[in-house]
Amino acid sequence: MAISTFMRKEIKFMLDMNQYEKLLEEIHKYMDPDKFCVGGKDYGIYNLYYDTPDDYLIRTSLEKPYYKEKIRLRSYFSPAKPDDKVFLEIKKKVGGIVTKRRVTLTLAESDAYLLQRQKPAELTKYLQKQIFSELDVFLDSYPILPKQYISYQRSAFFGKDDPDFRLTFDRNITERRYDLSLAEPSYGAQIIAPNQRLMEVKIADAMPLWLSQKLAELKIYKISFSKYGRAYQRYIHHKLYREGLVQPEAARPAETTERNIVRTTNRNYYRPTAGGVMLP
Repeated sequence: MAISTFMRKEIKFMLDMNQYEKLLEEIHKYMDPDKFCVGGKDYGIYNLYYDTPDDYLIRTSLEKPYYKEKIRLRSYFSPAKPDDKVFLEIKKKVGGIVTKRRVTLTLAESDAYLLQRQKPAELTKYLQKQIFSELDVFLDSYPILPKQYISYQRSAFFGKDDPDFRLTFDRNITERRYDLSLAEPSYGAQIIAPNQRLMEVKIADAMPLWLSQKLAELKIYKISFSKYGRAYQRYIHHKLYREGLVQPEAARPAETTERNIVRTTNRNYYRPTAGGVMLP
């Protein structure tokens, strides 16, 4: 059972195709493609996000608190089979620093753990036990269930001189709030345009000077963007639009829409406590 943990900053940018192609020319000078980008091609990532029945985790995240956390199940196969490897991850962000701790399971093992708290039989190493203890605390604190499917195609690069410096481009970001299983194929609605690329710069320290200069030259600016957050905003906006409470999405600035959605939906939420979850 593989284990991975890390701590880093994640900075996001939205690029059009012209910016993407020009930046890519510069990237190849300083970075190498990920080993999974065979022949320069991207690869698929398929995620299932868990949340409380009233979406407490994502609503809290959209308020941009100093501390936030989420849990997701990730696969690199679609559809995933019961014996395919998946990664159960707790991701936390504290003051802009992202930490992630994850365990590797089969899809069948992940179902057994999330539904029945049944851990794999070979759970013997200390770090494995420690991460499962954190997962146990999380599940004791939040009554989670599958709430959001998100998949995308990713191309990734690592610094030639600094392998800890990583940069990724995501396209074809697909979401749905039904058929919530990694055993189902990837399909749903798109949350960015076909000519857009979501770039994430993943660094432990400062951004390289060459990248900062190129971003400034191409007028590429940092944004706040969460795939799960954007999918949830779309879901709530469509719900409120059907109820006549908001304008059509194209008629409202994105920032205003997000602010109104958070304000409208942030009611009757769960309050996690040391002993579990308590209603207000």
